[in-house]
Amino acid sequence: MLRLAVQKSGRLADQTLAFLRACGLSIQQSPHGLTATCPGFPLDLLFLRSKDIPEIVADGGADLGLCGEDVLVERGCEALEVIERLGFGRCRLSLAAPTEIDLDGARIATSYPRTLGRWLEARGTASTLVDLSGSVEIAPSLGIADAVCDLVATGSTLAQNGLTEFETVLRSEAVLFGRVLTDDKQDILDRLLLRVRSRLAAERTRYIVMNAPRTAVERIRTLLPGLKTPTISPLTDPDWVSIATVVGLDVFWETMHALKEAGAVGILVMPIEQLVL
Repeated sequence: MLRLAVQKSGRLADQTLAFLRACGLSIQQSPHGLTATCPGFPLDLLFLRSKDIPEIVADGGADLGLCGEDVLVERGCEALEVIERLGFGRCRLSLAAPTEIDLDGARIATSYPRTLGRWLEARGTASTLVDLSGSVEIAPSLGIADAVCDLVATGSTLAQNGLTEFETVLRSEAVLFGRVLTDDKQDILDRLLLRVRSRLAAERTRYIVMNAPRTAVERIRTLLPGLKTPTISPLTDPDWVSIATVVGLDVFWETMHALKEAGAVGILVMPIEQLVL
């Protein structure tokens, strides 16, 4: 059985459970809400405070952890390795202040003293760090700091407190990480990663089906950056065919415009649940 430590509450916790379910895992939470099983798959979940997850994994209380990369970097557990970046929970650790300031000699309030301290040291900047566990954004208005270093998703909280973001210290997203496993547990992890990576691949792509004249097939084939070659099926009209393939979201609209210009019509776009590569 593999044990995965995840965040027990908050937006990232909700996104984590939604992602695991999208990977085909059924999650059955215990009555006390601290653990969960995944019927049909050898995985148990442990629900913890985010800042405790790296230490629990490093100490052997769990085999894997899933939390924001910002937490992993701040806790500094060198024995842990990022296995997969998951693409959700994106945010950034940023510096912000009421007005433009010189960081040398400035007082900076933060809940990430280790991460910020290393960042400042690498730049040869001497600042005084004010370590706060929460409500960092109000520190300048209270007169206890000249600037803040805090997580930013949309920037609305900073704006509400009269702060302007001026430097990014770290970009973060949800990550799956862990330590060295036994062969049996590594086999379970490999099976889990097949599901995870198939879901990530699916999120980055769309399945498209279109009709096109036979005379346009070769031109359309050169426009499709999908998996190997497209599927081409005959239609009732012998001069027309149906073409199906997978297109990445990074080139999706450019491809759609090019297909239309090449003669494709009735383009149907569908989401993909899993894409096993």
